[in-house]
Amino acid sequence: MHPIETESYRIMRSRADFAHFPPLTRAVVERVVHTTADPSWTGEVVADETALHRGRDALLADAPLISDVRMLAAGVTARPVRVGLDFTGVADTAEADGLTRSAAGIRLAARQHPEGAVWAIGNAPTALMELLRLAEAGEVDPALVVGVPVGFVGAVDSKAALRRSGLPAVSTLTERGGAAIAAAAINALLYWAEEPGGNR
Repeated sequence: MHPIETESYRIMRSRADFAHFPPLTRAVVERVVHTTADPSWTGEVVADETALHRGRDALLADAPLISDVRMLAAGVTARPVRVGLDFTGVADTAEADGLTRSAAGIRLAARQHPEGAVWAIGNAPTALMELLRLAEAGEVDPALVVGVPVGFVGAVDSKAALRRSGLPAVSTLTERGGAAIAAAAINALLYWAEEPGGNR
């Protein structure tokens, strides 16, 4: 870890209490707080330790990692990310089926990766709702869903629906979220070390 990052984590831990979180959840929450320089995120992130381990195991086994937007993909530096918007036929699918392009991208991605992928939704509530619809229909079985879309329309409802779905998931409670938050969660899973001191 670079000395600047080490000092940043030291300052962060002096301002917020992370001790009550299970280890991998703590890694996710710490990285989100570090990314935003905002300790209030400690009360915002909802995650299940077992789900996080399942997602991490999938990522380390080279399961597909799929995001809704390119900005999120750009924030994940350790491995390739497939972006729903970049799948062939997004515009035609969106027009034909009355979907947003983000939702159409998720539908097309699910056809190619129906089982075991890690999904990171950081922008569009419609993308998360489409993923949930596909899961309920038995058309997709995610290893983990990082569902943190941002905004005043649909974001809270879509994340609440994710928590009700029973899927292994990370979410946020309010309108807050975004590509940087989703990327932070994925990066935490990729970089976490299980040995003592693994929570950097």
